[in-house]
Amino acid sequence: MIDHLRAVAQQLQQAALEAVEPAEAVYRVLTRVGNSILVNDQAYDLANFDRVLIIGAGKASIPMADAVAEVLRDRLTGGVVITKYQHIDRSLHPSIRVHEAGHPVPDQNSINGARDIQDRLRDLTGRDLVFCVLSGGASALMTLPAEGISLEDLQTATKLLLHAGASIDQVNVVRKHLDLIKGGSLARIAGEAAMISLVLSDVVGDDLSVIASGPTAPDRSTFADAWRVIERNDLIDRLPQSVRVRLKLGTADRLAETPKPGDPLFDNDQTIIVASNRLAAEAAEALAKKLDFNTLLVSTFVQGEAREVAKVIGAIAKEIFASERPVKRPACIIWGGETTVTVTGQGQGGRNQELALAAAIEIDGLPNVLIESFGTDGTDGPTDAAGAMATGETLARAREMNLDAQSYLTNNDAYHFFEALNDLIITGPTGTNVNDLMFLLVE
Repeated sequence: MIDHLRAVAQQLQQAALEAVEPAEAVYRVLTRVGNSILVNDQAYDLANFDRVLIIGAGKASIPMADAVAEVLRDRLTGGVVITKYQHIDRSLHPSIRVHEAGHPVPDQNSINGARDIQDRLRDLTGRDLVFCVLSGGASALMTLPAEGISLEDLQTATKLLLHAGASIDQVNVVRKHLDLIKGGSLARIAGEAAMISLVLSDVVGDDLSVIASGPTAPDRSTFADAWRVIERNDLIDRLPQSVRVRLKLGTADRLAETPKPGDPLFDNDQTIIVASNRLAAEAAEALAKKLDFNTLLVSTFVQGEAREVAKVIGAIAKEIFASERPVKRPACIIWGGETTVTVTGQGQGGRNQELALAAAIEIDGLPNVLIESFGTDGTDGPTDAAGAMATGETLARAREMNLDAQSYLTNNDAYHFFEALNDLIITGPTGTNVNDLMFLLVE
């Protein structure tokens, strides 16, 4: 029975990933008819533009840029795209330069790529059209530190926020106020050029100002908001001095804010979300129903500590056994979103692996139940795994191997726990990125 559930989980995973394949997502919203480009229902006459460029960043930027280039064909002038190391799955148009850079912590190549994009946009006019492809990971991959802030200081601030368990929204609020390309500033660099942003959302709620730190979107956040994030995560005394100084100057209105809603620089811009976590979750839901599971998509807004979310999922598994609620067996419950981990141990893992390990403890001994949590980009934390699977038999198998689940959880070492059990989910880079999915299967 468990083998059957494992097979079903893999099918659901595949259906979800196929629904948010980046190139197909772009083709759904972008069409060329003669000398015009239709972006959803809005037409752009290519005869009105001297140059047509592609820029972008993110784990899915290569397939997205490839799709745009395929539609533009002879009208493409050139461009610059930044992606994560080992995420180049195809060759692009020879006029598009590709940079590989660091994620989740930016590196020097993140700056080199951002400067290349900045230089490519510097002399644009109203006779130019820019396609900007953005996907998860772009906040780290496309980085242009503000004056006085070194790469090392930016890396330290990013690591401190991530290890403190700050949400991606909080991390990006800070990033936007330490960077010259985030928070609408890329649109400012493009000046009068028309810009079409095609976005693959990896953010709960699909907030355009948060996805990729919103380089082409108006930014509602302020320096004061960024400082509050630092305070809430108790990082004031641990931040590099340059970061503290910039944020304090900003809160005192001594530095220019990011562009806000209503700024006329966005008047010629259009932004479209081409794929999201909800689309992936709904594809899994549709397949589960075809496989005759009583299926419930609960939410695509899941946030919070991974091990606390695991307790809720485990409680629902127990409820299904006790009362056949919220759905009867065979049951498939689906969630989407992005949890966080407050790192206190020295182990290796990611939020999905940690969720699965905490869930394994909750469902210990329950028959015919499986919980899977995975990142749609194929990577979970600084590991080669996308996530992990847990069943009611996981802890029994672990005990036979002298593995103490609670000790591994305390040490934030879910990777080595599931590696020993051969229950890691290894997909390699998927080419897409729309947050995480969690499945609960009960037969």
